Amino acid sequence: MDAVVGGGGLLLLPALLVAAPQLHPATALGTNKLAAICGTSTAAVAYARRTKIDWGVAGPAAALALVCSGCGAALAGAIPATAYRPVIIGILVAVAVFVTVRPQMGLVEQPEKRTTARRGIAVAVAGGLIAAYDGLIGPGTGTFLVLAFTTLIGADFVHGSAMAKIVNTATNLGALVVFAATGHVAWMLGAGMAVCNVIGALIGARMALRRGAGFVRIILLVVVLALIARLGYLHWQES
Repeated sequence: MDAVVGGGGLLLLPALLVAAPQLHPATALGTNKLAAICGTSTAAVAYARRTKIDWGVAGPAAALALVCSGCGAALAGAIPATAYRPVIIGILVAVAVFVTVRPQMGLVEQPEKRTTARRGIAVAVAGGLIAAYDGLIGPGTGTFLVLAFTTLIGADFVHGSAMAKIVNTATNLGALVVFAATGHVAWMLGAGMAVCNVIGALIGARMALRRGAGFVRIILLVVVLALIARLGYLHWQES
């Protein structure tokens, strides 16, 4: 799932906290980043070998993401989840409606959208805003990246997923460096998770490339709805 449209943290983080309840929340985030970077980098290589990447956008966005995700990770735990969760739920609901009412979005590329201004905005949104979110919170980052590249520069879902994996690799690396420096990574546990993540990434990337943008769109909607349900449940529990 994560290799196709992101959202792997939606499943992995809760599972990690259930399987290892003794972990500090920041350690769970750091351990998740160790596993995630192996999966996202594997998927990025698989996509890069078989589809065209707009490196003029993906490259600068990844470089910016490396820094911004690290800054987000440095703030992890300082901001309570209840402060931002309703906003994220609202954004996800809007995304679900937007994708539903525009069934053709992301099915074909729209090169006319790739103006200099739009490319710059895509770099800022993906490499800055979304990357900082990934370091600070995490789940749903890949999904937000796919949507950013699809809506802002007219990529189809397959090419949007390819660029998303490149930027997501950088966000995971930036956050992982910060978590590791502060001792918040369970290395042995993370290594075992990483092996499974690599296998899943290879399968997911191949499925997306083989089945095309229509398949990715369906998975995207499923992941967005699952994110809404999960975050809504957590907010209801804590309210």
